[in-house]
Amino acid sequence: MKIIGYLEGTNPLFLSEVVAKGYGTMPLSNGWDNHGKFVGHISKGDGIAVVIGYLHKVMPLPNQNMEAGDVLYACRIHNIPVLLIAPKKYHKKVAQLLGEQGEMLTLTDPDELSSKLSEIIGE
Repeated sequence: MKIIGYLEGTNPLFLSEVVAKGYGTMPLSNGWDNHGKFVGHISKGDGIAVVIGYLHKVMPLPNQNMEAGDVLYACRIHNIPVLLIAPKKYHKKVAQLLGEQGEMLTLTDPDELSSKLSEIIGE
């Protein structure tokens, strides 16, 4: 069974759809919201096929000594795909904000989340 990791705020109807399709879900925390397991502590042993979350959940504050995407470091080292949700009209701006960090991420509009997930997990 594939497991979908998700950050707080991910649409519960979408998550119910994921479960109805036979996947498991695992709540993940960005380190500030205590929503679930800290995304920085995930490992291959967790069996997570993809991590999903809204852009604001992974962006550091301006005064932090972090880069965009640092919250998702464990995903990068374990080759876990990440779907970041942001309105399509902002995707170019978001790509600029993410810089090189954005290469490991897939941006998706909220309305295209299901189809993007299907592409990534091979449905």
